[in-house]
Amino acid sequence: MAKEKKLVEQITSMDEDFAQWYTDICKKAELVEYTSVKGCMVIRPYGYAIWENIQRILDGMFKATGHENVCMPMFIPESLLQKEKDHVEGFAPEVAWVTMGGNEKLEDRLCVRPTSETLFCEHYSNIVHSYRDLPKLYNQWVSVVRWEKTTRPFLRSREFLWQEGHTIHATAEEAIEETERMLNVYADFCEKSLAMPVVKGRKTDSDKFAGAEATYAIEALMHDGKALQAGTSHYFGDGFAKAFDIMYTDKENKKVYPHQTSWGVTTRLIGAVIMTHGDNSGLVLPPAVAPIQAVIIPIQQFKEGVLDKANELADKLKAAGVRVKVDDSENSPGWKFAEYEMKGVPVRIELGPKDIEADKCVVCTRYSGEKKDVALESLTETVVGMLEKDIPEGMFAKALENREKHTYSCTTMDEITEALAKNGDGFVKAMWCGEEACEDKVKEVTGVGSRCIPFEQDNLSDKCVCCGKPAKKMVMWGKAY
Repeated sequence: MAKEKKLVEQITSMDEDFAQWYTDICKKAELVEYTSVKGCMVIRPYGYAIWENIQRILDGMFKATGHENVCMPMFIPESLLQKEKDHVEGFAPEVAWVTMGGNEKLEDRLCVRPTSETLFCEHYSNIVHSYRDLPKLYNQWVSVVRWEKTTRPFLRSREFLWQEGHTIHATAEEAIEETERMLNVYADFCEKSLAMPVVKGRKTDSDKFAGAEATYAIEALMHDGKALQAGTSHYFGDGFAKAFDIMYTDKENKKVYPHQTSWGVTTRLIGAVIMTHGDNSGLVLPPAVAPIQAVIIPIQQFKEGVLDKANELADKLKAAGVRVKVDDSENSPGWKFAEYEMKGVPVRIELGPKDIEADKCVVCTRYSGEKKDVALESLTETVVGMLEKDIPEGMFAKALENREKHTYSCTTMDEITEALAKNGDGFVKAMWCGEEACEDKVKEVTGVGSRCIPFEQDNLSDKCVCCGKPAKKMVMWGKAY
């Protein structure tokens, strides 16, 4: 027998050092590897397979809502970027520039795409002329570059993968409807496919996307009580159209400006999954995006019939659409149990000679640790039911319970400080007068910033949590990644 690999090394406890726990999982679950390019990462096959599943599901949702995929250049001329003043100022600190082409200095230096609004605008100006040309519902799957100073795998890196949707409409009403529709698509995906509860809302004006009239976001709460912005959707009005001279002839034969949107999610969703569901044994993956949904571990596989039965069960699961693996390696069952717990495989199936004799197997659920005996003839039906319903619903309920436990309703800044000191970080619900000075003051005094103005409002008080003046909206506050 070949020399057995050592058992999976223990990861740092999240209670001991949450940041190190996160890094340990990224590395030991073989999601990423660091590179000589500072601030960038290699997404390894297992990590990329998670992204492929995210991409596959979302791409289907986009196409079901009428969107088409396109691909824009990765370079943007500086002269093009300068056309929308607020936009370029918002991204200026993060832009990477190409100044040489071969041995020649470029007359117009090129920005490496941080986002593609300006490229889409240039394209729209060439193809949109009549109301008959509208709407255009586009999306692209690409990488972008933002020169971040502090990086962490998936959460913040200088190059990352994302999708960016860009649409252009005849009226403001259509564009606003699109902005809200796509936010709902993201929320549905996060809650149903990632089992991750989110808060839907609008960003305050100080926190909206550069060049947007309104930014909407979904916010999720991580294990450590910090918020993570899981997706955004922006309404641009006709500001970009005016900057790029995009006009069309309407039904009354008048020249008018169209209205635009953009929306996106990134590979930081993988980080969100890790920090929402992971535990001290490693990843806990929602079945919809797990590269391996079920793993069969043969016990005493050297005995006659064990591997044959394992492969027979695997074939039946595959026929039912389950992503299943039989681990027939020479590693011990104990090593395999630890390995697939680390990798977050939703279902583990244990099968040995005695199980086969009794026409059953042992099925273990990763997120809960529950074990049960299942008859071999009903295994496929049982596993499919677990993957499609029981596990995602159980994971969602567990994550929602954690969020509710760490959501505090406060009416004064002292209450915010006391709640955080007593219970740990989390979401804070508090009223706000709408003044940016108060928004800044809350963060300065309590350490929590505005995350969004939730669509679902609670009237906690008539007064602003900061200044005591009449409140306009309830805001969800929190510390954020």
